[in-house]
Amino acid sequence: MLPAQLRTAATGYSSPPPPPSPALQENGRSITQKDSKRGKKTRTTMLRFAVTLFAVITSSTCQKYGCLEGDTHKPKPSPEPNMHECTLYAKSSCCYADFTEQLAHSPVIKVNNSYWNRCGQLSKSCEDFTKKIECFYRCSPHAARWIHPNYAAAIQSVPLCQSFCDDWYEACKDDSTCVRNWLTDWEWDESGENRCKNKCIPYSEMYANGIDMCQNMWGESFKVSKSSCLCLQMSKKDMMAIKYLLSESSEESSSVSSSEEHACQKKLLKFEKLKGKEGKQTR
Repeated sequence: MLPAQLRTAATGYSSPPPPPSPALQENGRSITQKDSKRGKKTRTTMLRFAVTLFAVITSSTCQKYGCLEGDTHKPKPSPEPNMHECTLYAKSSCCYADFTEQLAHSPVIKVNNSYWNRCGQLSKSCEDFTKKIECFYRCSPHAARWIHPNYAAAIQSVPLCQSFCDDWYEACKDDSTCVRNWLTDWEWDESGENRCKNKCIPYSEMYANGIDMCQNMWGESFKVSKSSCLCLQMSKKDMMAIKYLLSESSEESSSVSSSEEHACQKKLLKFEKLKGKEGKQTR
């Protein structure tokens, strides 16, 4: 869904065209009534085309470059060359570099007023995955592609690759947590800090597997994609998937186009071959 301030542009609202001049002249003589009507029709057609084109461009720009409306988000993305963490989004970021300072040191104690260590410090591997999710939500210029229809600061149904979810689960399964949904299951005290309502148990007991964790830990924010390519891994590979995901309609199809999947897989294969060559050259 488009951010509220851009919906008007996407629907094609525009200032009405100025009325035609009452005395149309061509080379000093009056244009015939037939010529006048033809001219009006041409101008009307051109105006409709311009309005439609503007709506399409605005809609595309909104989806590709908009920011969510959270308390730490910028109005629109811009470069942040001095980011301490979340550097994947340094060229076009929806968060300020100062925000990433609290993610730059391990172990991370808290982000804003939300503590990560209520059941003990996260392991380094689990913390790294948690940072990736935090960075995407706070800093990605593409997160607004999946803006929640009822809450402009939230995301909904962001497609994650199952391999990413499986790796995330594997990294965190021996860590502990006291909440299943990190957005709603905490108890918040008067100072606005999160507290456990239930006892701490291992991730492996809280969640059955990677799919269960990805689709419940952040509420409705994420879903596990059926595609192995048209999905996000919170890495540089995402740019290939983003290209195709941004081209889809705002009401994302439940089935993935086989042509889009094939094109994405080809680009992914080229990317992996290129990275392999770069790795050999640096040895």
